[in-house]
Amino acid sequence: MHICLFDEGHHALEPLALTRPVFDLLCGQTTLAAKQVRHFAPCQVGVLVRPHLAALYRLQHPTIRVNDQTWLRSEPAILVNGRWLPPEHFALSIGGPCLGMVGEEIAYAVVGADRLEYCSPQTLADCLDTWKRTLPQHAAGGRLITYPWDLVNNNAEQLCLDFRGAGLSARHGTQEQRLPHVVGPAEKLLVDPTARIDPLVIADTTQGPVVIDRGAVVTAFTRLEGPCYIGPFTHVVGAKIRAGTTLGPHCRIGGEVEASIVHGYSNKYHDGFLGHAYVGEWVNLGAGTNNSDLRNDYGEVSVSIHGQPVATGLTKVGCFIGDHTKTGLGTLFNTGTNVGIFCNLLPTGPLAPKYVPSFTNWWTGKLRENGNFAQLLETARTVMQRRGCAVTDAHAALYRHVFEETALDRRHTYREVEQRQLRRSA
Repeated sequence: MHICLFDEGHHALEPLALTRPVFDLLCGQTTLAAKQVRHFAPCQVGVLVRPHLAALYRLQHPTIRVNDQTWLRSEPAILVNGRWLPPEHFALSIGGPCLGMVGEEIAYAVVGADRLEYCSPQTLADCLDTWKRTLPQHAAGGRLITYPWDLVNNNAEQLCLDFRGAGLSARHGTQEQRLPHVVGPAEKLLVDPTARIDPLVIADTTQGPVVIDRGAVVTAFTRLEGPCYIGPFTHVVGAKIRAGTTLGPHCRIGGEVEASIVHGYSNKYHDGFLGHAYVGEWVNLGAGTNNSDLRNDYGEVSVSIHGQPVATGLTKVGCFIGDHTKTGLGTLFNTGTNVGIFCNLLPTGPLAPKYVPSFTNWWTGKLRENGNFAQLLETARTVMQRRGCAVTDAHAALYRHVFEETALDRRHTYREVEQRQLRRSA
């Protein structure tokens, strides 16, 4: 059977899902897609993504079928909801078409080729609705990711499951390689032989595994508390990495990071606190950038999704920052802050707004559109070249699409801010 991951429910996962399919989001050591593919172990993998994501996804994943309806309809398939976080133990016994459910939502659909004749990214919602009314259902297990904080809240558990599920055992590299001083079980430390560990590094495995991937660099006076994961070629510079943290590839991380996910290619090089947060790619957090992840009254935190407050049911929630956003010296984020892509925040003392739409500047306490798209693209090109990456035509087209798609949200947010200011002044 084919397996086809579908991109659904992305609106509630913005800004993180503005520039990638939902199944490319990280939770634990890997993306959701890697977990889903591992559970089904298919011969061929395809995806159904939003049309404006297709060109870049093909470029980044040349072996995967992208929005290929001929391939999808060629034989029976398992269509997997890209937001599904599978259970640790999973066995699928296929006795015919059926749906795996998490509550009232579809986790995956096992369907014959005849039911895929009209299935495409544009018609997927109708297909899912039809299958839900006509196919037998059973419990799939696991859970569905709905909001960005769901990824953060499940990260520590997934780090432990990924360590066990991959059958990992402690590797101590070459005889010449220096290893951290271990507090806790030594078998829960995994260091790739190509990683570089300086003296005076501590790995605390008492609460979970510590994994340091290939080419990573961990400098002196760093403390790594498990469960945590240091991704390929990431530099951790004299930092405190608290439990429940995932650092993706090619990051530069200093200061204190707790229970957070940094997707990759992002900088938090200087001192400052990042807690219970998810940071996208190509983000730069200036020195002294801090976020609150706990209200002073220990109350429930709400997060603005498209400008509308959503109750999280949690007391520990940090910030969510989209790709290519930058903060200046001393930026302060309140609990539950949501910042879009290509934003630029220059603080003047008070807390940043809790909701900053994509392509927005926050300067001198005011929100303004960051509307010079050509300049933004040139800055992105400079930033990416520093890590050996290029802005392709596919990148440019995707960013242009999101710029236009989010214009209404920006105008609506600016108008609401102006109206609030007028009401206060009256």
